[in-house]
Amino acid sequence: MHVSRWLLACVVVCLCACSTPPSTQQQSANPDARLDQLLDDYFEDYLKLNPIAATYIGDARYNDRLANDIAPENVAAMVELHRYYLAAAHVIDQNRLSPAARLSEAIFERECHDVIDGAQFPNYLLPIDQLGGMPSVFAEFGSGESAQPFASVRDYDNFLHRANDYSVWVDQAIVNMRAGIKQNIVQPRVVMDKAMSQLDALLVDDVTKSLFYKPIEHFPETITDAERRRLTEQFRIAIAHIILPAYQRLRDFVRDEYLPHARDSVAWTALPNGVAWYQYLVRHYTTTNLSAAEIHAIGLKEVARIRDQMSRVQTRLGIPGELSDFFKHLATDDSQYYKSGDELLAAHRALKAKIDARLPQLFSDFPKADYQIREVEAFRAQASAGAFYEPPSADGSRPGIFYVNTYNLKAQPKFGMTTLALHEASPGHHFQISIQQEIANLPKFRRFLVGYTAYTEGWALYAESLGNELHLFDDPYQYFGHLNDEQLRAMRLVVDTGLHTMNWTREQAIRYMLDNSYMAPTDAEAEVERYIANPGQALGYKIGQLKIRELRTQAEQALGAKFDVKQFHSQVLRDGPLPMDVLATKIQNWIDSNR
Repeated sequence: MHVSRWLLACVVVCLCACSTPPSTQQQSANPDARLDQLLDDYFEDYLKLNPIAATYIGDARYNDRLANDIAPENVAAMVELHRYYLAAAHVIDQNRLSPAARLSEAIFERECHDVIDGAQFPNYLLPIDQLGGMPSVFAEFGSGESAQPFASVRDYDNFLHRANDYSVWVDQAIVNMRAGIKQNIVQPRVVMDKAMSQLDALLVDDVTKSLFYKPIEHFPETITDAERRRLTEQFRIAIAHIILPAYQRLRDFVRDEYLPHARDSVAWTALPNGVAWYQYLVRHYTTTNLSAAEIHAIGLKEVARIRDQMSRVQTRLGIPGELSDFFKHLATDDSQYYKSGDELLAAHRALKAKIDARLPQLFSDFPKADYQIREVEAFRAQASAGAFYEPPSADGSRPGIFYVNTYNLKAQPKFGMTTLALHEASPGHHFQISIQQEIANLPKFRRFLVGYTAYTEGWALYAESLGNELHLFDDPYQYFGHLNDEQLRAMRLVVDTGLHTMNWTREQAIRYMLDNSYMAPTDAEAEVERYIANPGQALGYKIGQLKIRELRTQAEQALGAKFDVKQFHSQVLRDGPLPMDVLATKIQNWIDSNR
């Protein structure tokens, strides 16, 4: 239940070193105009050096390239890129910037510092896990079901070129993981077991059965027969001699060489410099200075509060026993589960229409882009989250995608559907990300590149709670589903910090989640393994949601009858993602201007 991780954490890569920034510029020039130009230049350099990011936002200029983003020289150059633009920004007289430009400059400076600070931690030595990364992204692109377009001959040729780059990336990943073994910077065994199963799923004996052959089966009508024959042959060759061998090399390396050295520990703090590394990740994902201990305590308090609310729903429904008995009842009530993935998807599409009709009650800002509901592809379904969202292209040519995982229907109960849709689609991620991309007067780096987890996931979790005001939770089962999903995010505060700073085991974390919420065991396992592989990220949800709710309460109390919930939501959304302290300042200024 998260935004596509690759998009929001796309690594910046430089293919050439940046020169020393200019130290002298005409101080009489308009500071806002100079900052706009600098940020535009940064954005263009970013896309030139990050072709995957360009593809995701619908910029086709670099669709034939895939940067070797984990090569040591590129990782080092990434820092130089940000040092260069940070120094260039400092040349501009901050005191002469307009308030809007000052906000952009502050966000940009924060982004640069975050990249520079994070460079001390060798993420590039851990290039794959079960959650995503290049092997998964490349497979999504090659399927023709994601951001990589297959609408013209050039599109098909572009992917063939990108396939060559992917082979280079795989060889670099193997080099990096071997270096990680020597430095004792390796993934936990449980993470790599799942990653290897995903690699296995992509390996086939018959080229025509490969996921990468699907674009050949769905040629656009505009492509001539001659070009179809040429492309079919070239795709057969590329799949058989470039793509599948690359996946085979990676799978064999993981199985034969990496897994024997994978660690039994799961704590990020068990890695060299792991304590500082985890502290950085907590700060990065929450945009706060909260310590792991403080976050753990907040989580325990929220888990207890939500358990109490769950018990009240149980009483209302007249189901006897302890809360655990309620969970067992839900697990065995066949009426709460669909019998097929098609039924589940159809129900989500009907729910979409119902939610869309009610949103004008709380919003005056709506995205221009629509979204589709799709099934998670089979090759990654087993280890994927229950649902996630992929943003639309900026030009509207590709809609947003709300992916629903049909692998285990017991992990997709009917009572959880409404909350799930509110979070992943509208008014959650689809509203926030689409509106962000559509704000024409924002610098492009803020429209397309910035994505603070505490803001994006905090907003989506806050959006879930709006089901009460929209009368979508009048059914007590649906309200329980809301509480259950909120409990998931509260438990993450406890489990993530417990795993990485308090010596919690994987089994202990799974047991805690099953004891305090309704979850299918497979879902609990996938969640815990996600926190193991991607520490700190799951903390942003609840920390961000608590802050947004706090700011709304603050505004309601200060403005009284003058409070307008539609205006509040516009204030939160219209500037795109903001760090929590910056958002708090913005809302306070709005309150002061409306007293």
